[in-house]
Amino acid sequence: MSTDQVRFTLPEEEIPKHWYNIVADLPSPPMPVLHPGTKQPVGPQDLAPLFPMEIIKQEVSSERWIEIPRPVRDIYRQYRPSPLVRARRLEKALDTPAHIYYKYEGGSPSGSHKMNTAVAQAFYNKEEGARRITTETGAGQWGTALSIACQMFGLECTVYMVKVSFEQKPHRRTVMETFGATVFASPTSLTNSGRSILANDPNSPGSLGIAISEAVEDAATHDDTKYSLGSVLNHVLMHQTVIGLETLRQFEMAGEYPDEIYGCVGGGSNFGGLAFPFVRENLLGHTRTKIVACEPAACPTLTRGRYAYDYGDTVGITPIVKMHTLGHGFVPPGIHAGGLRYHGAAPLLSLLVDGGYVHPVAYSQLETFQSALTFARAEGIVPAPEPAHALRGAITAALEAKASGEKKVILVGVCGHGNFDMLAYEKYIAGELEDYEYPAEKIAEAMTHLPDVAAG
Repeated sequence: MSTDQVRFTLPEEEIPKHWYNIVADLPSPPMPVLHPGTKQPVGPQDLAPLFPMEIIKQEVSSERWIEIPRPVRDIYRQYRPSPLVRARRLEKALDTPAHIYYKYEGGSPSGSHKMNTAVAQAFYNKEEGARRITTETGAGQWGTALSIACQMFGLECTVYMVKVSFEQKPHRRTVMETFGATVFASPTSLTNSGRSILANDPNSPGSLGIAISEAVEDAATHDDTKYSLGSVLNHVLMHQTVIGLETLRQFEMAGEYPDEIYGCVGGGSNFGGLAFPFVRENLLGHTRTKIVACEPAACPTLTRGRYAYDYGDTVGITPIVKMHTLGHGFVPPGIHAGGLRYHGAAPLLSLLVDGGYVHPVAYSQLETFQSALTFARAEGIVPAPEPAHALRGAITAALEAKASGEKKVILVGVCGHGNFDMLAYEKYIAGELEDYEYPAEKIAEAMTHLPDVAAG
């Protein structure tokens, strides 16, 4: 390790023993989740065909701290605590007075933060007798994490992978299959949901919304099968808070505290996991940290979507939640940040954005890859295209500090490595990538198809 890099690591015994549930500290409670058929608030039995009961309890809980089961913490020990790194070489490359820190989640078995909830969800499903788990995946990080977790607990795993990512990232599929998962390019002809999409568009590139429809339908029609989601839902964001809880402790070791925090957002699990423990400090009046959610201009859910009730999937078979949305019929362009191409954002994150506690910003594909290369060449880590958006935000803030002479402390979440994203880097370096900004008229049209529910 170069002497100009400073890493703050915790001993194993300081792996968090509890997840943090931000619902306990919100200024107002989350809006109720609605049944897709009745449009009335869902109860536990409505969710039982999809999730184990312990997960359902966590989803609706308002307890501040939820104990992490020992078998889950035992697996966390393989890769947690993850390091907080002072990016001195990046600071030097930018010639900035800012102190830049990154929390690095790329050292997990799956190469991303997704293992934090995959292990927990596989554990609870195994405990309650499931034989198989279905899920969707965009870029493949979530599918990879769940396939590993299912292998650890002796569960079968079926993954519906968004077709454009299935084709862009073939080795992601190979990794999932290495761990025993069955992987399909979505939309498929195996489900009613997939067949209906293909009937309208035989060449559909797929979307996370479509893949969710297929995975939910598969689980709901098999008694021995449950469904797992890698983002968006309350319990998923809660499982990820091990990231932020560790980071708080590591900043104590560093003797500093972040003035600004940058994380990428697709559904919101990585962002929530890093930021929510810091949001709590703001809500309690202890700090005034600026917290920024970074998303693609090609999928501008938080910056240009509407805060409204919408389905979590394309076909309309999942519960209806209040969130920032581009409309459940949204089919994104094939940008390489496959994990950020979801039409909605987590209800908890959406609530915080609506209240002004989190500030959203959108970046184009080319400027994010420019920042990814700057980071890689300075710090020696190739980031995935998803956290490249957060890096863009952090680098922009660092350059602003350079211009003003402000010595602020910046935290950025690097939630996964880009070792399977070389095709994207190859195209960027060759000048073959293009920017894409989602058209306003498509967003307006999608808003006309939101479900008809009472205003919340």
